[in-house]
Amino acid sequence: MNFTENSIFAFETRTVAELVCAAQGGDRDAFGVLFERYRPTIVALAMRRVRNADEAEELAQDVFIQAMQKIDQLRVPEAFGGWLRQIVHRMAINRVTRSRNALACDPETLESTCVAEGAPDELAEQREEAKAIRDSIDRLGNLDQQTLKAFYLKSMSLIEMSDQFDAPVGTIKRRLHVARKRLAKEMDVLQAAV
Repeated sequence: MNFTENSIFAFETRTVAELVCAAQGGDRDAFGVLFERYRPTIVALAMRRVRNADEAEELAQDVFIQAMQKIDQLRVPEAFGGWLRQIVHRMAINRVTRSRNALACDPETLESTCVAEGAPDELAEQREEAKAIRDSIDRLGNLDQQTLKAFYLKSMSLIEMSDQFDAPVGTIKRRLHVARKRLAKEMDVLQAAV
């Protein structure tokens, strides 16, 4: 085994956290190993988002470029995989919304091609349930409201919430758990009143 094979083997046996720390220190080979480990997963996730193989490959490349440029911002090296998935999610949304072409069409054509999902009574029931949930959230304390809205409505990751609330990820997990329990209790009170 020569020096290059030894160094590659050494990288491949390192943990994700060790590789991330090395990449944050400017080690491009460490990032290359991370790329090789996560590429298949990221391409598959991108494919589910954009539903086109070429677009998925391109999106995955863009995700890794973004990750390489911003890897210094990752505070928890063990969270690299989840962090990459968040980047895929955001970049896929941007890509899909930018690529949509606006089509003009007359009302008759629009009406004949639109398919309503669910019966009107199902839609009304879903709206009532959503309103009940929003009302229950509004009756919770401010911290519970902020936590639930950040996680469920803004789709923030635990790391992003940790940054926003200036609290450790463990604290954010606990707050989310407690807020969910309080919301469930509030929903039970609302159901009992009906």
